[in-house]
Amino acid sequence: MKPLHIKRKAFTMIELVFAIVVIGILASLAMPRIERDLVNEASTNILSDIRYTQHLALMDNKHMIIENTFNRAHNWQRRFWRIVFSRCTAGEYYMIGSDNDASGSNNAYFAQNESAIDPTNGNAMFGDASSCNANGGAGISDRMFITHKYGVDTVTSGGGCTGNGGTHIGFDYLGRPHYGFGSSRQPNSASYMAQDCHFKFTMKDGSDFNITITAETGHAFIVGQPDS
Repeated sequence: MKPLHIKRKAFTMIELVFAIVVIGILASLAMPRIERDLVNEASTNILSDIRYTQHLALMDNKHMIIENTFNRAHNWQRRFWRIVFSRCTAGEYYMIGSDNDASGSNNAYFAQNESAIDPTNGNAMFGDASSCNANGGAGISDRMFITHKYGVDTVTSGGGCTGNGGTHIGFDYLGRPHYGFGSSRQPNSASYMAQDCHFKFTMKDGSDFNITITAETGHAFIVGQPDS
């Protein structure tokens, strides 16, 4: 009895060539989508952290007077929870925290031990020239370094958060936005933001996205996505 011959199906060389061509076309179409995802990821995460800053302010009343320290008692506005965008030689980064001991901040900065804790990894939401150039460091959340993480090239501010004091915004215990409070020595509400604040984030490829924080309420949203 003759053995049965089993027919095996396989791709021909021409079919393989066509398959490679199709994969190449699909890959070229996917590249713009990858860039858009980076913009979406950056804008979503930064917006979330702005809202997280406001949440910290709502949960922690920084208006309380510091006992037995007369000079610092007049600096309570320095203690606002704030988000600060800054730049080093490696690019842009941001950090979240409070000058909790009112010992004196420079351009709305604060110490690493006064920074917020990143709920995603338990590290400090902090940055400075040293950690930025290293894209992080021991105990520092690396996602704060937005040039390295997402390709954000520049961050600029406009509206109610424009002027001296760096690119930052803070919130009081009612969630209201404040600006220019880093060197405040008067227990008043002079830093209360009267106009909407606009942050513009420009990517390395020239694309950009904008985030607005409204005056009075502190509501933050991605421009063009009012329901974000």
